[in-house]
Order: sequence, then C-alpha cells, then structure tokens
Amino acid sequence: MRLEVESRPLKDIAVIVPELYQDDRGFFMETYRADQFRELGLPIDFVQDNHSRSVKGVLRGLHFQWDPPMGKLMRVPFGSAFLVAVDLRKDSPTLGRWAGVDCSAENRRQVWAPAGFARGFCVLSDAAEIQYKCTGMYNGKAESGILWNDPAIGINWPVTDPILSEKDTRARTLADWLASPESNFFVSHSAAGSGTGFGLAV
Repeated sequence: MRLEVESRPLKDIAVIVPELYQDDRGFFMETYRADQFRELGLPIDFVQDNHSRSVKGVLRGLHFQWDPPMGKLMRVPFGSAFLVAVDLRKDSPTLGRWAGVDCSAENRRQVWAPAGFARGFCVLSDAAEIQYKCTGMYNGKAESGILWNDPAIGINWPVTDPILSEKDTRARTLADWLASPESNFFVSHSAAGSGTGFGLAV
C-alpha cells in the first residue's frame, strides 16, 4: 500500500497520507513503512512512540528538544486537531514561519517536522488522540517551548481561549529562544534569512 506526500510546507515539513483499504468490515492502512519513507526522503530512525489524548479546546505546545535533536511524525487516529510546526533554525530562510495542518481520523493526514521545529496542536473535536513517532528519546533537561501566541510568529490558531498547561503559559518567546546559546543546536545548512510572522495553513 502506498504512502503519498500530499504537500511539503516550508520545504522541510511533509504532509503524508496513507492509502486506505476499506470494506463493510472496516478499514486497513499502513501508516509507516521504512522502504517507502526512504524513497520519499523521509527518516526511518524512529526510536520512541508517544500517544496522548486531549479534550476540545486544549492546546499543547509549542514544544521542541535539542539534545538529542527530536523530529516528530504526528497523526490523529481519533478525532480532529490542528497541528502546527514552527521553524526555529537560526540560519533558515523560513526562520519563524509556521505551517498548520488540519488532521483527523477521516483525512488520515500525518505531519513530519524535523528537529529544529517546535510543534504543537489544538483539539477541534470533543476529544482527540495524537500519536507521535520520534527520532530522539525524551530528555527533560534539553527541551523547551515557545509561547503559543507569540506575536512575532503570529499563528492563526482556530481557537481564541484555549485550555493550556501552566508550563505552556510560561513558555519563552521566539526572540528569547534565539538569544539563548542552546539555539545554536538548530541549523538548517541553507542560506540565512528570516521570514518571521509568515504562516501557511494546509
């Protein structure tokens, strides 16, 4: 069964849709295959799987980890959610830009964002479950977050009064992160430039 890349927002993000087999019994799909990911230029070295459930209006993010660097492949097997990734790489031409993707159990979309991107989501349905495949194991001493409504980024969230954790309400701004020595862990190996404040909803 085929896995197709539907779009590539900000060049390094990939929106992936698996082929579906469905009949009156139900459905079947392959959400990850190393051979096809390799053909598509996507990572195959996932080392940790996570699974979360949240109720409507919950917003989690924007989270990231620099040691070890953690890329994430995210999908919504139950409900619907708006998934977001923000480029934090200091030398990237898309630094500060964001991409948002409506993902649901029905549309089967998965979002890959490499290390160097902060990720978050808000729940649109009564409840939603999010599954993550990660390229790095969790390290609480080398992870942080960017403020969900940082005006320098300007994410067009589909909620106005989200339910947040205390930790996420105290997250740093993009400017604070870029001024920190840890921000030097994230580089894109591309021409320098800044697109702060520009968004893309898929």
